[in-house]
Amino acid sequence: MPAAETAPAAAPAVPASACRPGALAGDLRVAVTRAVRRIRQERSSEAITDGQYAVLAALANGGPMTPSALADHEHVQPPHMSRTLNALVTAGLVERAEHPTDGRQVVVSITDAGQLEVRETRRRRNEWLAGRLARLTADERRVLAEATVLLRRLAEE
Repeated sequence: MPAAETAPAAAPAVPASACRPGALAGDLRVAVTRAVRRIRQERSSEAITDGQYAVLAALANGGPMTPSALADHEHVQPPHMSRTLNALVTAGLVERAEHPTDGRQVVVSITDAGQLEVRETRRRRNEWLAGRLARLTADERRVLAEATVLLRRLAEE
């Protein structure tokens, strides 16, 4: 190896005590929270809040929904969802339309501008994370790939 290059750092050894459920729960919770917080900083627009982006992503993934269905999906109270939707309508990122079968309700759908916001934010987040992952060794990336499977399983239980 040329003198200018250095070998990647070896993965740190994990003490057995860190693998106990209680200790691991605390460490994992903090690590995941910090990672999510950092990833959320990568947005295509600083004008969109995390909550507004979550609504855009829900509509992009799930299609049109009623405001009450969105509130349930996002685990927020209907008045909070109304304020979020008002801001997104004003920004031109979602639109309201009459419900096809229930005249008392409306359906919210994402606009082309909202779709662009979601695509660009996802692109930026993936690009940021891919850049960090590229700094890891192949073995470290394999460990993270295996951990991803386990994290999904934990989240779905």
